[in-house]
Amino acid sequence: MQKILPSILLFLCCSLAWTQTKLTDSTTTSKPKVKNIDFNVMPYLNYNRTLEFMFGAIPMMMYKVNKADTISPKSLSGISAVYSTNKSYFIASFNKWYLKEDTWRAQLFFATGNQNAQFYVDDVDVPDFYNYGTKASVINFILQRKVVKSLYAGLGYAYAHYDTKYEDDVEPSSVTHTNGLQFNLMYDTRDAVYYPTKGDKIKLRWLSYPTWFGNDVNANKILSEYNTYFPMRHGTDVLAARFAGKFGLGNITFEQQVTIGNEDIRGYSEGKYRGDGLMAIQGEYRYNFSKRMGLVGFAGVATIYGSDTESFNWGLYPGAGVGYRYRAFKTEKFNIGLDAAVGKGDWGLYFRIGEAF
Repeated sequence: MQKILPSILLFLCCSLAWTQTKLTDSTTTSKPKVKNIDFNVMPYLNYNRTLEFMFGAIPMMMYKVNKADTISPKSLSGISAVYSTNKSYFIASFNKWYLKEDTWRAQLFFATGNQNAQFYVDDVDVPDFYNYGTKASVINFILQRKVVKSLYAGLGYAYAHYDTKYEDDVEPSSVTHTNGLQFNLMYDTRDAVYYPTKGDKIKLRWLSYPTWFGNDVNANKILSEYNTYFPMRHGTDVLAARFAGKFGLGNITFEQQVTIGNEDIRGYSEGKYRGDGLMAIQGEYRYNFSKRMGLVGFAGVATIYGSDTESFNWGLYPGAGVGYRYRAFKTEKFNIGLDAAVGKGDWGLYFRIGEAF
C-alpha cells in the first residue's frame, strides 16, 4: 500500500496540472462557444510489477467528423508514448470514428515498441519466472455498419510482427508474423458510447489466421463480451457488470495467448497466469462525487485454460480494487483514471483511458 498511495497522489496532482481548465467568472452569463474539436494532453504515470515505473504523455482529441451530424457520437483520436524503467517502450495511435448519423463505425489502432516482461515456467530444472523481450508492431482495423436498430456487423484486419527472445534460452527465439481476418457482430443499446449509464453492449468477434493468408499455421480466436449498465442514485452513479470470454483454437502462438490482468481481471501484473483462453465475470460501481471526478470499486473472478502449467488450468482467480476517475474533456463525459487492485498473490496498478468496460 505504501507503493500504491504515492502513485495515486502523483497521478492526481499531474492530472489537475495538465488539464487546462479555465475558471469562469460567476457573474458571467454568456455561454461558452462549443468547439468542434476538444483537445487535451494527459500525463501517463503508472507502476507495474513487471514493467516497473512507466511514464509518458497522451495527446488526444474528440471531434465531429461532420459538424452537421447531430446523431453520431464524437469521434476520438489520440497518440500515446510511454517508456518504463525496465527499458520497455511503445508508441501507439488509437482512433474511433462515428460516421453518417452513426450508421458507420470504424476503429484503427497502431502500436510499435519493445516489451521486456516475464512469464512463469514450471517444466524446467528450476521452475520460476523467466524474462523475455518482444519487439512488436501491431495494426488493427475494424469497419462496422448498422444492419438494423442497435445491431452492427463488420469486417476487420489485424497484422502483427513479433520478434521474441527468452532469458537463458528456456524457449527458442522466434520471429512471428500474423495476418488475421475478423468478422464481428455488436448489439449496442447504451445511452452513450464513452460513459454509458444504462443499456447493454454485446460483442462477438471471430478472428481467423489461415495459412493461405500468410500465416505459418492455422489458428482461430473467438472473443465475446457482454456489458450491462444500471443507473444508480437518480442517474448520478452507475452499476456496471461484465462477462468476457476469449477462446483460442488451433495453434495459438506465445504472443497470441492471453494473461489474466488488465480489464479481465484487474489485480494481476506478473503475467503468471497465461493460457490459450480465459473467462471472467466482474462488477463495478462508479461513484461520481463531482462533475469532473469520481471513484470506482470493482470485484470479479477469472479462469484460464490451455496453460503450459497444468495446475493453472480452470482455477479460480479473484481480483478486487478501487480507482479514481477524472473527466478529460469539458463537453463529453470521457474519463481517465488510475486503478489499484489485488489478486491471488499479486497486485497491480492500471492507468485508464476511458472506463475499464
